[in-house]
This record gives sequence, structure tokens and C-alpha cells, in this order.
Amino acid sequence: MNFRLIFVMDLLDGMVVHAKKGEREKYEPVHLFSSIIGSSDPVQIMKELKPADVYIADLNRLMGSGSNKETLKQIRLNNRNTSISVDYGIENQEDLNDAVESAICDSFILGTETASIDLLAAASKSAGDIIVVSIDLYNKQVLTKDERMKLNPLRLIEELNAYPVQAVIVLELDKVGTKSGIDLEFLACAVADSEHDIICGGGVRSCEDVDKLAEIGVKGALVATAIHDRSIPVSSLRL
Repeated sequence: MNFRLIFVMDLLDGMVVHAKKGEREKYEPVHLFSSIIGSSDPVQIMKELKPADVYIADLNRLMGSGSNKETLKQIRLNNRNTSISVDYGIENQEDLNDAVESAICDSFILGTETASIDLLAAASKSAGDIIVVSIDLYNKQVLTKDERMKLNPLRLIEELNAYPVQAVIVLELDKVGTKSGIDLEFLACAVADSEHDIICGGGVRSCEDVDKLAEIGVKGALVATAIHDRSIPVSSLRL
């Protein structure tokens, strides 16, 4: 099965934290929750788990409270054979240029929470092969500051067909860390409406969920909680 199981690490002040429902002020070090690791050091977690595909969110950048650039550089240096995607809270072309020059990952996430449609248009033309768009949702509402992206999420997915990007993540933040399940009907519609690969984020509970996602044409899933509580085996993350 050609399905991407993408391990997620949320970085805050140099540590990996356990994300739940997008309530960032409540996030705690992941080792307090995890049954598979005893540290919240991202460099150590990568060394222990050896994921083939990883998504890293720099929460400090997203929250406007600094960055984890040096940690991201160290992760990249130590994991040359790992596919690394980073949400660096990119808001403008200067942010994107800085991120690209830092050589911290293989692909950059442009999330609707921070990016505008103008940035997406410009970035997709200059660097579309390393750009992944994240449609950040809460209760099926698009999180964005750009009025032009305040659309029905399926309509926005259709609009994104105009841009040559690598993939589209449908990230339901209210489901993150909850294992509340996936909305297969909604995701099937997203697959039907999109000319890009669709990746599911939020709510994945088990290997059975992964199989169901693959059956409807979803090409990948972001996973963290189900890995840390052993519902999905760590071995599934490795090639």
C-alpha cells in the first residue's frame, strides 16, 4: 500500500509537546503522555523512533514567540534519509525565503492559519514542488486571516487545484490528540474535489482507520497520539 504514515512532532521551546484540540496553552511535554518514549527531546525521539516520514510544527513560530530553527537544523542534520516537512508559521515571502535558505526540511507547510492566498500563489509558482498546503479547520471552519480563504473547506480544496503544489493536508485541529475518529464522508469528498494528494490530519485512531483512509483514496495521514499510546505500532512508521 503506497500510503504515507507521517509522524507528527509539535515543538514548543525546544521540546516535543502533546497536542490536543489546538489548545496550545494546555500542551505538555509529550513524555508525560507517551508509553513509547521517556524524553521530550525531539533529537532523541527521532533517534529512538526512526520515522521515515515526519511532520514538524514549530509552535513558537506559529504563536509568535520565537522559533526552533536550531533544533530543526539539528534534526535535519541527523536524519538525512528521513522525509521532513515543517510548518514554520510562514506568513510572507520573507518568511518563506528564510525557511528555504535554512535548509531545515524537504517540504514546507503553508497553513491557512498563517498564509494568504497571495503568498500561496507566489510560492506555488516559485517552489511548488516543495510546498504542501494545510487547510486548518476547526469544526469544519477554515482558520484563516485572509477573507478570500473563508470558504466552505471543500470549495477551498477546489480553488487550490489552480496551484501546482505537492499535496493538501486536511487538518482538523479539533480532532488532534483526541482519537475521536475520522470523517470518511467528508474526506472522500475532499479526494473527489482535489487534483492533489489529500493527507488526513486529526482523529486517526488505529491501523483500521489507516486502511479505511487508503480505501477512499487518501494518500497519507498525520499520526502522533495513536503512536504514543501504541494503538498504531512504531514499526509502521519505518520503511
